[in-house]
Amino acid sequence: MIVHDHIVFVIDDDIRIQEALEELLASHGIHAVVFGSAGEYIDAEKPDVASCLVLDIELPDINGLDLQRQIAKGDHPPIVFITGHGDIPSSVSAIKQGAVDFLTKPFSDDELMEAIRVALDQDRQKRSQRADLDLLRQRYARLTPREREVMPLVVSGLLNKQAAAELGISEVTLQLHRRNVMQKMAAASLADLVRIAERLEIPVTHSRRAGGSSVE
Repeated sequence: MIVHDHIVFVIDDDIRIQEALEELLASHGIHAVVFGSAGEYIDAEKPDVASCLVLDIELPDINGLDLQRQIAKGDHPPIVFITGHGDIPSSVSAIKQGAVDFLTKPFSDDELMEAIRVALDQDRQKRSQRADLDLLRQRYARLTPREREVMPLVVSGLLNKQAAAELGISEVTLQLHRRNVMQKMAAASLADLVRIAERLEIPVTHSRRAGGSSVE
């Protein structure tokens, strides 16, 4: 069984278009799976690889724009619309909802391939960012309850003695917890830890009091 690192889903009820697109994509070394309706696509198993959805506007069971809105709340691949009945309101709506492009038939092979490459690159980037965030969440889950209390105080800019006072612990103990947080979160610096906290959306409710020196 061949395992692909990408896939392009094509939804178009015109068999001739399906075959033409499948042949075009194959000629560029791109793996494609075609569907004749939105329902077939929704019911299909989708591999966890970089993906793109080439979507016709006029489908037998649901309008392509309606499908875009239907799947918007979930995790779905970037969409490239193709249609023989394009109009400005439809194209504006599609782009506002996040579509990569809106191509009106007849379009050139180069136009379509460029849109598909952009869509696949977007999905690869999104998947990479999601994988990085999952890793940060796994690291955060390994923190002890006390270390989770220490982390937002540290990234808020409080001095060690101030953070220790907030928690009612000694400064030495605070420094130990702080070091553990840095190590477990694989943070190379305080600035790095701040960025990690922002990505994890950890609320920061304290700020360094006026007159304090630089963060230790």
